Amino acid sequence: LGTTITISSNHWVMAWTGLEINTLAILPLISKSHHPRAIEAATKYFLVQAAASALVLFSSMTNAWHTGQWDITQLTHPVSCLILTSAIAMKLGLVPFHFWFPEVLQGSPLTTGLLLSTIMKLPPMALLFMTSPSLNPTLLTTMAILSTALGGWMGLNQTQTRKILAFSSISHLGWMAIIVIYNPKLTLLNFYLYVLMTSTVFLTLNSIKALKLSTLMTTWTKAPALNTMLLLTLLSLAGLPPLTGFLPKWLIIQELTKQDMAPAATIISLLSLLGLFFYLRLAYCATITLPPHTTNHMKLWYTSKPTSILVAILTTMSIILLP
Repeated sequence: LGTTITISSNHWVMAWTGLEINTLAILPLISKSHHPRAIEAATKYFLVQAAASALVLFSSMTNAWHTGQWDITQLTHPVSCLILTSAIAMKLGLVPFHFWFPEVLQGSPLTTGLLLSTIMKLPPMALLFMTSPSLNPTLLTTMAILSTALGGWMGLNQTQTRKILAFSSISHLGWMAIIVIYNPKLTLLNFYLYVLMTSTVFLTLNSIKALKLSTLMTTWTKAPALNTMLLLTLLSLAGLPPLTGFLPKWLIIQELTKQDMAPAATIISLLSLLGLFFYLRLAYCATITLPPHTTNHMKLWYTSKPTSILVAILTTMSIILLP
């Protein structure tokens, strides 16, 4: 409901209402296991999203004060554009407002993590899409390059799969933010394909119950076919050419070169190599390490259940959509 209200609204207050409904609806899902870390994650999430919502309201109010209308597409006042950019960056987890996102993802279960990194990003993306003509290009490009850099660098040192996926999400958001002024449709395409591939990875990890790299190492014997597909999906997330994930990167680099931003395109492509490194580490742990050579840790119980048809469809799409 919150997502629908936000993406179909014309008035800023309606967009704000939708964002609030969304925030309040996801909080019980984060804190439903009464683990202290889950409660902490829910508190962090609530504080950050409340601050971001207040900033959305503040920027739209400033704009209405200066221009006399509340239309979302007519956000023209420069100060309110700046405030709105920072508010949406807080909502999405773009650098420099990214610190809450890995923590919250680590504190919530995998299915809630899937919701947080896909469907909760849709309303802010829609607002970004609708206000994109009036935003500040320098600010967005800087934030985008910083997001790709930090998402890559901070993901290198992680062993928890949820945190790795959180940092991968931050670097993908950088790719979406850099192009939103020049070609907003590419941002949406990138977002849809990112949602597709991330859902695949989350659902696969959920069905093999892997939360750490050390538990991921022993899953090869349990579901070999699923793990092979996980390898391909991770490479697709990294954006390697024959797979789906290459498509948005290719189009974005092309568009940036058309806009005379070849240096930015070069920097952001080189920074996505950092992401490739930790996807390769995940893939290596999932498929290339053979079970006798793994680290010493407790073997987990594993009840074999058939892979759902949803995982199969999503995996297929996130591998072969490029041709």
